[in-house]
Amino acid sequence: MRILAKRALRDFWKRHPKAKGPLEAWHQEVARADWATPSTVKLQFRSASILPDNRVVFNIAGNQYRLVAKINYPYRVVYIRFIGTHAAYDSVDATTIERYGGLMTIAPIKTARDYGRALRRIEQLMDAKQGTKAGDELDVLTTLVEAYEAKHHAICPPAPIEAIKFRMDQLGMTRKDLAAMLGGRGRVSEILTGKRSLSLEMIRRLHRKLHIPLESLIGTAA
Repeated sequence: MRILAKRALRDFWKRHPKAKGPLEAWHQEVARADWATPSTVKLQFRSASILPDNRVVFNIAGNQYRLVAKINYPYRVVYIRFIGTHAAYDSVDATTIERYGGLMTIAPIKTARDYGRALRRIEQLMDAKQGTKAGDELDVLTTLVEAYEAKHHAICPPAPIEAIKFRMDQLGMTRKDLAAMLGGRGRVSEILTGKRSLSLEMIRRLHRKLHIPLESLIGTAA
């Protein structure tokens, strides 16, 4: 079986060292298992409780701890939803729990609705500190959103003229300032009106001195 959210186990036994050995044993057995149905789970873990929606509750270390997992049998995936003490388990609903440690359920972004939901969650996490669970969630969601936007909302580099004008505006430059860099006012006027293409040397100079990205300039090299 393929076990996901293994960090939940490690985080838990850092707080409860006595759980380390039993959880390592659980992991070893589950990783070697090949469960096709809930009944095959029961054959291996007789004390396990089978719940609706393909969820299973495992008793760990003589019922000191409870582990809730959701299983996708066709894909042989075991996703850890919860790990806690017996007392902590009694405070949650194992049939509906969707988070571990406050993290939202992470899933691929396939639709505009998924995208909007991810963005709203990212907005909530914008103040997350690096190295925290909220920060980890923000990092993962950002990666997913970047992939979605690259496919559906890609932004191409600007035209060279627009790139130059933007940089001039940001630096408070005039055409006169640019003239010394490009070889005279007449040449600057020709470039900014689209009558002359940038030479390779001009591109290098603009990139080096004004830090205009090469991808915004390279397309018009002579």
